[in-house]
Order: sequence, then C-alpha cells, then structure tokens
Amino acid sequence: MSFRTTRPVRHVMLDDVRGAQKMLSGVARMTAMEGSRYLSGLVGAPVHLKCENLQRTGSFKLRGAYVRISGLRPEERAAGVVAASAGNHAQGVALASSLLGVRSTVFMPVGAPLPKVAATREYGADVRLRGQVVDETLAAAQTYARDTGAVFIHPFDHPDVIAGQGTVGLEVLEQCPEVRTVVVGMGGGGLAAGIGVAVKALRPDVKVVGVQAQAAAAYPGSLAAGRPVAVRCGPTMADGIMVGRPGDVPFEIVREVVDEVRTVSEDALSSALLLCLERAKLVVEPAGASPVAALLSDPGSFEGPVVAVLSGGNIDPLVLQRVLRHGMAAAGRYLSLRLRLADRPGALANLLGVLTVVDANVLDVGHVRTDPRLGLTEVEVELHLETKGPEHCVEVRSALQEAGYTVLG
Repeated sequence: MSFRTTRPVRHVMLDDVRGAQKMLSGVARMTAMEGSRYLSGLVGAPVHLKCENLQRTGSFKLRGAYVRISGLRPEERAAGVVAASAGNHAQGVALASSLLGVRSTVFMPVGAPLPKVAATREYGADVRLRGQVVDETLAAAQTYARDTGAVFIHPFDHPDVIAGQGTVGLEVLEQCPEVRTVVVGMGGGGLAAGIGVAVKALRPDVKVVGVQAQAAAAYPGSLAAGRPVAVRCGPTMADGIMVGRPGDVPFEIVREVVDEVRTVSEDALSSALLLCLERAKLVVEPAGASPVAALLSDPGSFEGPVVAVLSGGNIDPLVLQRVLRHGMAAAGRYLSLRLRLADRPGALANLLGVLTVVDANVLDVGHVRTDPRLGLTEVEVELHLETKGPEHCVEVRSALQEAGYTVLG
C-alpha cells in the first residue's frame, strides 16, 4: 500500500543528516555492505545487506543517541540523561553518554536479557530495573526525568535522533550507488524516516520499503488514518520493532518518504534469521532480520538492486536457540511425528531402522503407554527428527507408510 503525498518533508532535512554524519565521524562505523548470492537468486536481482548489526553496541541506535546528546546545552548535559529500553537503545545511550562525558541512567524491564543489561552497564550507564513491560519501564524513566531534571532521550521521536539514523541512508547511497530499493525494519519509525530523508533527497527514484512484524504493525493503520494510532501488540520475537504507536515526528516524515509498509509473519522472521546465520554468517536479531523476511515472503516484488538494512544483532543466546528451532521448523528442517507400535522388544529398533535408511536424524524419542485410546499391547511413540527440507519430510512420511506404520500426526 502506498502512502506518498506531495507535501514537503518536515522536521528533518538532508542538511541535518549531513551534519549528523560529520558529528559521527570517528564515533560510528561505516558498516559493511555484503552481497547475498542466495537472496539475489531468489529476488532475480542483486541484493546487498547493510550490516548495522556490526555497528558499535550491535545496532544503529548509537547514531541517533550520540547526535541527540551532542546537541544538549551545557546545563542539560550537567543534569545528565535518562532513557528507557529493553536493549539496543539502552546500549546506544550508554556508550554515547560515556563518549561525551555525560552521566546516564537507563531504566530496563526486570526481565531484560542479562547480556543486554550487562553490556549497558559496561558502557557506563547506571542501570535500574523497573517494570515488567516496557511501558512500565518508560513511565519510571519519565518520572525520574521529572524528579531529577535529567533529559529524557527518546528512542525515535526526536529530530536529532532521526537525523543520526539517517546517516545509514547516506552510507547506503555511497556503498551501493546503483540501488533501486531500500528495505528497512520499522518500530517507532526513526530509522526508516531518517533513511528516507537522506535517500529521497539525493535519489528520489529509489523506493523505500518499511517492514513491520504482523503482531506489532502500528504503521499501516496509522498511515491509512492520517495520524498515529495505537495498536495492541501481540507476542512477537521481533521485540526491537514491537512499538504500539508511531512517533509523532517520524510519522510525519515516514508518510512523505516511505513508499510502502509491509508486514511479515513470525515464520518469515525466524526463517530470515536462520538464513542470515547459515548463508551470510551474520548474527542478526529478529527485528534486524525483518527486511530479509520481507524479501523471503515476496521476492519477486522488489526492484533491484536491493539493499536490506540489518539494523541490529543483539540477541540473547537463549532466545537465539528458540528462534533457530522455530526457523528450522518453518523451513521444513524439523519433523515431529506420532506413531503406534506393538509394545514388544525390537519394535522401536525396527522403526529407527526405517528412519536410518532415509537418513533422518532422530533428536528425541518419547513413549506413551497410559493413554486409554491405546490397546493393551500398543505404545505410542513421538519422534522429533532433523530433516533436510520439505521434500525430505515427504520422503520420511512415505517411507514409514510403505513400511506399514500409521502416522498419527
């Protein structure tokens, strides 16, 4: 769905982004641009990955945080800054503050991943754990700002933050001047707005596509309504873009410079993360992999060359483990089956022999003997298998049926 209008972009202009780029010289890295042969073959045109997951602190957030804090008046710097975040913004504010000699306090949810909490502290912030969800954490941070005079650093709803994030767009044009489409994940909209300002000012022919998780897609309805509209976010692995309401400042810019907003499923997100890890050898968090998820979901609809912005790589190892399992299941790499066997010696060995012939790797075996639906001499076996893809799954099922087994599920 297209939401372009003819009104001029407000709040942030190309000169602001260029000024931010000068400010960030020696602070933020110009991150790598890596080609993806697999995605290029899928899309039918060159696809490049802009690796902000390799940025300092592991995401693009340092850019906007540093520019915002740099713009504070001396008396504001003396009062310190405060932020609320479950991860990436927290680390960006912490490092930016340390580099600028400003005291920072960062509120994080009680359940925030321990590696992110530890990293934020190591970057120099005073971390305070408050609230079970980000909204409660945000309220605690805003109360702290009112009580102490500390400046609240919003993760996306400020022109300076958007200008800082827009420097990613300048790098994209420099590193891939032939680009025709830029795909970027969207939560509150700061990164997409900044990239859109830079790209459209210099290359109005380039299409900018925003991507949201289906469970947390505030922008499509807001753009249709012409104003930011809050939605209730459902559970999503892409916590980095799980924002229930677009920011007022980025919303006005997004409606001018972002050509289209798409949504992606949880299966697509996990498959994209798995692809980044296996094919590109890049650790990317689900939110950062959302542009790749969009490419996987409808590869033929993107004009190339395409640049997909991998916005972050800060993922808790335990979450990574769960997401990879989900991604492998979505890609047909896991297969779960239930079968009934005669409860006698050798029955399980015979079953495993069939699986050996078709080269299916058994990960786990479970037995059920107490189900009232089972006969006196029957046992139900639940198998979890590692397979080679959807075609191999079909082959495994066929082999079992040909051997006389009834597959229940």
